[in-house]
Amino acid sequence: MRHALPTISAISLLLGAICAGTDQALAQDDPSQTTAAPAISGQDIKLEDFGSNLERFPYPWKVEGMEIKLGAEEATMAYMDVQPDKPNGHAVVLLHGKNFCGATWEDTARTLLSAGYRVVIPDQLGFCKSSKPASAQYTFAMMADVTHRLMEKVGLERAIVLGHSTGGMLGLRFALMYPQAVERLVLVNPLGLVDRMAEGVPYEPLDKLLASERAKGYAEMRQYQLDTYYHGDWNPRYDRWVKMLAGQYAAADQDAAELAQAKTSEMILTQPVAHEFGRLAVPVTLMIGMRDTTVFGKGQAPAEIKAKLKPIPQVAAQAAATMPSARIVEFPEYGHSPQVEAPEVFGARLLEILSSPAP
Repeated sequence: MRHALPTISAISLLLGAICAGTDQALAQDDPSQTTAAPAISGQDIKLEDFGSNLERFPYPWKVEGMEIKLGAEEATMAYMDVQPDKPNGHAVVLLHGKNFCGATWEDTARTLLSAGYRVVIPDQLGFCKSSKPASAQYTFAMMADVTHRLMEKVGLERAIVLGHSTGGMLGLRFALMYPQAVERLVLVNPLGLVDRMAEGVPYEPLDKLLASERAKGYAEMRQYQLDTYYHGDWNPRYDRWVKMLAGQYAAADQDAAELAQAKTSEMILTQPVAHEFGRLAVPVTLMIGMRDTTVFGKGQAPAEIKAKLKPIPQVAAQAAATMPSARIVEFPEYGHSPQVEAPEVFGARLLEILSSPAP
């Protein structure tokens, strides 16, 4: 197993030119824009109601829908399918995390498009612009199945699968179920590298998870991301994504988004994939922001268990060692979402990975 890639060279220069024109990239590269964020209250910001399916939140490209039936309910999976100007013959499917959406991949998608990759970006059922069927049983297998159906719909037999956080855990399940559809698997600070229930994290009933989601507002979401994702440093660019989530929760929809998120939390804890890593038949690259403190379930764990739980960067090497073909790429300066913190740095490294032989 290898743990590093070559120093970024010409690709970095290319991406610098590509991204220099965007406000997001400029803000990221300006150290004065990153500060230790003071505590805030929910009274400090006026939230916009974006709708339970983010109807009023703009996405960077045209959003399409795939109709699907989940149990007795009709549902729609929202997605973006973006074609490059000069195709290189490869496609990437981007899988978002629990506190993220397809739109959060914008910088990464633009980098991939500039290099000729077709990019397909779904919002998983229960998230963002997709339906949130109240009667649905949320499982990673269901989400993998629906994602595979989406690939078939848009005419993709194989693709590079890139998953972040909960999307990384989904990517692992997808690769186990549909190895023939995966060219290679790239995981960014994925959940699921260990079985947290096996480590002692107790089950939390759905009603309690729902109550926890109902209690979240902008201030709570921002504080969690500041502490867990961004190691105490805040960039104003991140506010867009917190407002996106909080604006969805602000919808008058009988808690549709909150219920979906509660079911997702139950799914993450109770549907481990870590015991199956030896069955992976595709090459895996783990891209790990080393300042990430994410430990799923630690908030519901008793003190004696919580003290033993290790965050993603501390369990990645052990997980990779159980995979038949895996390597780790580290980002020492960044946290849970290096693609959000440092889009140019992340994009350059990603293109290096995709242009190099698989591990």
